[in-house]
Formats: sequence, C-alpha cells, structure tokens
Amino acid sequence: MDRIRIALIGYGNVGQAFARMLKRREDYIKETFGLEPVITAISTGRHGGITNANGLDTKNLTYDMFDKDLKAMDVIDFGEYDVMCELTPINIMTGQPATDHIRRALELKKHVITANKGPIAWHYRELRDLAKKQGVQLCYEATVMDGVPVYNMAQETLKGCKITEIKGILNATTNFILTEMEKGISYEDAIEEGRRQGFVEADPSMDLDGWDASAKLTALMNVLMDETITPMDIDRIGISGITKEDLDKAAAEGKKIKLLCHGYLKDGKAIGEVKPTLVDKNDMAAIMDATMSYVTVNTDLMGEVTVVEHAFEPEIDHTAYGVLSDLLRILTNTR
Repeated sequence: MDRIRIALIGYGNVGQAFARMLKRREDYIKETFGLEPVITAISTGRHGGITNANGLDTKNLTYDMFDKDLKAMDVIDFGEYDVMCELTPINIMTGQPATDHIRRALELKKHVITANKGPIAWHYRELRDLAKKQGVQLCYEATVMDGVPVYNMAQETLKGCKITEIKGILNATTNFILTEMEKGISYEDAIEEGRRQGFVEADPSMDLDGWDASAKLTALMNVLMDETITPMDIDRIGISGITKEDLDKAAAEGKKIKLLCHGYLKDGKAIGEVKPTLVDKNDMAAIMDATMSYVTVNTDLMGEVTVVEHAFEPEIDHTAYGVLSDLLRILTNTR
C-alpha cells in the first residue's frame, strides 16, 4: 500500500494529540484513500528532531531518541515527507519562524498544514500564491476556533458568496475569565482557575490584552475577505480594565460584557476591532459562556451564517482535529 508521509514541526500538546488521533483514524484513511498515514519526521524546540523514512512509532517515542542538533529547517530540508504540519508556538508580533518553515516546505513542493495563526495573519497572500505556483496545498483550519470548519464552511459550503463582515468571540481564555468574574470570582482567581484547567498560559498577556483575538480576526479577514492586514492594524483593547463593578452594572441593565471581534469594510477600507463590548443578554454573544466561542460571517447571498464551538474535553482534541481535517482535505483534493 502506498503511504502519505507526514512531518511535524512542533510536537507539543497539539502535535501529540494529532499523532494519537491519526492512529485512531488510520484504518479510515487506508480504506478511503488507499494510503497508509505515517509520521516520518518530528522537530521540537527543546529536544531537537528525529526522522525515520519508514515511520516513527509515536506511541513509544521518548525524547532521548531525538538528535538535539537536528533543527526544524534540517527536518524540512532533508526529511522524507509529503505533508508538513506547522505546529510551533505562535509569534503574534512577526509570524516567525513559522512563516519561514512554511515558505521553505512550499518551495520544496510539499503540502502544508498549519495550526499556527501567525503566518496566516502576517503573510497569507504570499504563502497562498506560493502554494498555487508550486502546485501544492496550504491548509489552515486549526488557526481559528480549533477544528470548527470556519474556513471550509466559507470556501466550500458558501461558494459564490462574498463575505463583507466578520464578528464573534474568538478567544476562549478571556471569555472564561469574564464568565468567572460574573460569578463573583476575582480577575486574578479566574486566571488561576484557567491555569489549573490547563488552557491559560503561564503568561496570559497575549490573550488578556487581545493579541490572540486580533491575530485570529486578521487571519479570518485575510482569508475570507481577501485583505492584506496584520495584527498591528487591529484596533485592540483587552479585558484587563474590566472590573466586577462593570459586569454588575451591565447585568443590572440586562446586558453582558464580551470581548468581541469585528471585521468590516468602511469606504472600501478594511477595519478590524477587538474590544470589550456591551451586548444584550439575549444576543448570540451573551450566551457564549466559559470556553465557548463563535464566528458570524455576513454574506451578500446568504445573509448571516454562524458557527459555534462548544466546550469539549479534552479541548486540545479540537485543534488536533483541525489538523486531521486538513490532511483529509489534501487527500481528497489529490486523489
């Protein structure tokens, strides 16, 4: 049986969850596409890299098997693979080095899947055009709302529609903290609870200051509205200034405060905003509690269409599925 060979650049929680999920769907891929999926290369930031043209046994992999001198670019340049998955941590300020990883793999005529939103927020059009020139696919479903099919919905299901506006809640961490504060829990304790549950980073400033939501909104606008903005172009305010008194006042008025993302056109110019916003208690945004999120796209032919991501355990599987769904998309488009 022929194989589809996969290189993972980044092997943290998402990479490991994807490896487990790929194993669970191995028989499905064999039966559907006549291909055996094998992971042939892995690169990590701390432990180096490992390659095996015959496939790696990820279930029994330990970091002492890795070559500490094998860098990400070495794996990309010399590994034997058909699809490269960019799963490294995001650099919201530049999109690097993930953009260089993707660019190099595309130059080598490899298909690319990224869960890293940085390259899509900073260099989407360049990478899209390079993939087209090289005759390979660039997929990025897991960059926004994990594995929820936001991009696929717009590109495959809403064919022919022009998207003129995007809005929603795109950062689960801030939504969780605001929900906890509504219950009377302090801002600091809500952050600690999120850390305890495993989805709030040791340094949550990128979430709390609105940078993560800004990068996601930028990625959506670049892909779905064909814009060329960066996260620096987003009018951004985080939630650190929100107090329990603000939330109580909103509740007394039948409202809630949510960190909303809004992308739209004004006089032909793309405008992006991420701000704490008062919403009516019956509004779509108001019923998004804890780690729920949603995005609404406004189209010229279908009006508003909304997709919602509900809480799910383990939450990391949502992102891993986004990567898997992109792999299945590549296999579908190339068979």
